[in-house]
Amino acid sequence: MALKRYLASKDTTITNAYKPSLITRGTGSNMGLSDVTEVFEIYGQATTSSVEKSRALYQFPTTTISSDRTAGTIPASGSVNFYLRLFNARHASTTPQSAVYKIAALTRSWDEGDGLSMDAYKDTGYANWEYALTASTGIEGWSTEGGDYYSSSSGSYSVTSSAGEDIEADITPLVEQWLGGSIFGDISNNGVIVKLSGTFEDGAKKRSYYTKKFFARGTEFFYKRPVIEARWDSSYKDNRGNFYYSSSLVSGDNNLNTLFLYNYVNGQLTNIPGLLDNDIYVRLYSGSSDNTTPSTQVLTLPIGGGIAAGSTSDALTYVTGGLYQTGIYTASMAVTSSTANLSTIFDVWVSGSTLDPPAPVQYFTGSFTPAKRAASQTNTPARYVVNLTNLKSAYTQDENPRLRLFVRKRNQNVNVYTTFNQDVQNNIIEDVYYKVQRVYDNFEPVPYGTGSAVNDYTRLSYDVSGSYFDFDMALLQTGYMYGFKFAFYLAGDYKEQNEIFKFRVE
Repeated sequence: MALKRYLASKDTTITNAYKPSLITRGTGSNMGLSDVTEVFEIYGQATTSSVEKSRALYQFPTTTISSDRTAGTIPASGSVNFYLRLFNARHASTTPQSAVYKIAALTRSWDEGDGLSMDAYKDTGYANWEYALTASTGIEGWSTEGGDYYSSSSGSYSVTSSAGEDIEADITPLVEQWLGGSIFGDISNNGVIVKLSGTFEDGAKKRSYYTKKFFARGTEFFYKRPVIEARWDSSYKDNRGNFYYSSSLVSGDNNLNTLFLYNYVNGQLTNIPGLLDNDIYVRLYSGSSDNTTPSTQVLTLPIGGGIAAGSTSDALTYVTGGLYQTGIYTASMAVTSSTANLSTIFDVWVSGSTLDPPAPVQYFTGSFTPAKRAASQTNTPARYVVNLTNLKSAYTQDENPRLRLFVRKRNQNVNVYTTFNQDVQNNIIEDVYYKVQRVYDNFEPVPYGTGSAVNDYTRLSYDVSGSYFDFDMALLQTGYMYGFKFAFYLAGDYKEQNEIFKFRVE
């Protein structure tokens, strides 16, 4: 799972707009628990130069984010991005065609309140334009009417939004400060204020920017609630099932293959005890006469990846691997053409880099079948058929299944003999992405997550059994039928597959 959403824990709108009489301002009005929040600037309504403003406040549960990081649900700082997502609410009033909005961290706590009126401003309470909250010692106001907020680059952001558009802003530095330990310093989590920026709000343009409305946390629309969305690339690329011999057809880096070791103890990934600096060593062997076990012939490996030059030839017969994350170890190596006639190679994972006594502890022995790269005389890209092999017809929101994708070439001839006598080859595509769409209206609650490395948040992992991914069903609203679709990144382009795999969330 590489996507997690955190719903706002409170939100409200504050304003200094005039009441319908255009005599007094509604600065004491509270609009907590409304279905929407509102941001506007109205120029010249009460007088020729009057300015009325409205701003939205949101707070999110960073204690939950911190707990998820401690539990390993989301990764450490630097490996995840946090996005503030606010969803446009259509309405009958005038909406700005385009404006710049400022998102800034609030410097003090505030009460949400339970006022609802956003037209007559008849409900009063806290927070409002003048006051943040009521403390036991009395009323506590903002230092500056309209909210106290940071203006530093790590505590504030600008985003342009047109009429009908949602707002999505990468606020990773701010969230990391809320969580503590950030290189940018620490900011207490009092939430954010969303307002029109600079001259769009202060009347300098001598025009109105009217009303931009966003759905609030109390909305009936499940996918329109304000959220912070954590996104990261959680894909593992284990080349045990697509290990290639070194070839001059690709660059040196692309000749490296990475093998994984997964250390499960009682169903939990667990670090191997006793490894110095978490280093683990891998040697490759040719097979016995029947290719069922390693022979005594250790393979010599070219320098690169985890293989370093040394003063003895022994330095070229092992790979130095390491801890990838809890209980998962990786080692990268190349295998040259001198061994290209081997049909099976065995990888032995051990505690030491030497075979001399005392013998190192042997943790795991695996095997793989290398393939040779080949150029083609035709310019016809391969086409594929896919199947989601272990998808159930229905899920509940508390399920987080690991789903397996089977891929074969479309023109592969699978006859009865093949079916009964050997497994059909599961082709591994290195860059596969999924999306989720609601069947009845094709709405996409989870679109394809493609882009920079940290944001490839719907990219599938792969291992010797093929491609797979974990999916948190809590992301989806119950009572609907959904479908998974897949796109392959091939020949420099994303190619969506035709198949859709349907399931229901109950």
